[in-house]
Amino acid sequence: MDLSRRQLLQAGLLGAAATALGTVAGCSSDAASDSSLKLWYWSGGLDPKVLTSAGKQFPKSHLKSSVIGGDFKQKLLTTFAGRKFVPDITGIKGEDIASFFPDASRFHDLKSLGADKLQSQYLDWKWKQGITKDGVMIGFPIDIGPTGLFYRADVFGKAGLPTDPVTVSSQMSTWDDYFKAGVELKKALSNTYLVVDSPSVFGLVMGQSTKQFVDENDTFIGDQEHVRTAWSTAMTALKLGITSKIPDGSADWNAGVANGTLPADIGAAWHASDISGAAPKTTGKWRVAANPGGPADIGGSFLAIPKEAGDPELAFKVLTWILSADNQATAFTDAALFPSTPATYRMPAMLKGDPFFGGQKTIDVFGPSAEKVPVAYVSPFDAQVRAPFFAELADVDSGKDPASAWNDAVSQAKVAAKQAGLKVS
Repeated sequence: MDLSRRQLLQAGLLGAAATALGTVAGCSSDAASDSSLKLWYWSGGLDPKVLTSAGKQFPKSHLKSSVIGGDFKQKLLTTFAGRKFVPDITGIKGEDIASFFPDASRFHDLKSLGADKLQSQYLDWKWKQGITKDGVMIGFPIDIGPTGLFYRADVFGKAGLPTDPVTVSSQMSTWDDYFKAGVELKKALSNTYLVVDSPSVFGLVMGQSTKQFVDENDTFIGDQEHVRTAWSTAMTALKLGITSKIPDGSADWNAGVANGTLPADIGAAWHASDISGAAPKTTGKWRVAANPGGPADIGGSFLAIPKEAGDPELAFKVLTWILSADNQATAFTDAALFPSTPATYRMPAMLKGDPFFGGQKTIDVFGPSAEKVPVAYVSPFDAQVRAPFFAELADVDSGKDPASAWNDAVSQAKVAAKQAGLKVS
């Protein structure tokens, strides 16, 4: 079964999905002799307006920003291997950052360029995600993906559920409370589901944990209680019959969001654009509340400076200017990139009501969520050992026995862990 963009982010698979190498936008054959400061990013990864302003702010940099299509990570690795046309500044997707840690020597330690002086301006948990176990900082925070509960207030009202965001946040603060509301919703409105699919619940519960699938001693812990809890939480929703089993992001998901049979979804702040794109005629009917179980993060990326950078000091000045609190406010307005700088949350750009959400100021939900995301160690090998769990959960939604799926997920994950050289009990 196909996984959605959100599930791919949760599973850490986007960076691992291999695609054919395509054309690198903005790079010419004489790039190696070009004295300009070259920056690589993917479509939507940075705000083009801010990048244009950066070029004017640092005219001597002759900044050239290039949007790289296709598999960004693979193209960056290919460029590193060839040691030619390596950018001075490059984006690294959040799901890929840990996989670059074993090759931290390929990047400048941003601490040596003055990053420590700026640390207090950024969310602590996000800052730490860009630092290796040995203390080398290769990634400077761009955006984040704090989570919330998106819901149709009109559908909730018809089902007798609360509709005010504050009340919803309070009465559905736990997964048990949320599932109880799902039962009430389906009883009042048949064929209406509060939970989209099993992989989504599993990923969110794991995102609320301080442990993932590999610990700091390179030991596989994917069979421990915190993972079992995430799995059983997803299975509880399935047993209650409140899971639609519709793949998130599919055509059926789009239809359900539009017609009200899928009146709720839990996701990152950027997921709002997915919902509004799928159901533009429902503008004003949606609201956002705190999601059950506590804050989590889905997505968010970094900028890094490869060792090949011709002028790393200038590259760092440009990088940090682009990602300042003021420019992150601009990036939120222009490109829906949720800021990693808490000071931005109090700026006018963040305090405006959103028409799609009935004029609600969604920062009231996403701001507190962003500041309380739990810190969890993510191993460079985490993505490959967690993937079997998401695949097996998708199979469960298609009819596979949950107990067999759990055993198969753990077995496959252990094989992947052994192949990666991890300790497996």
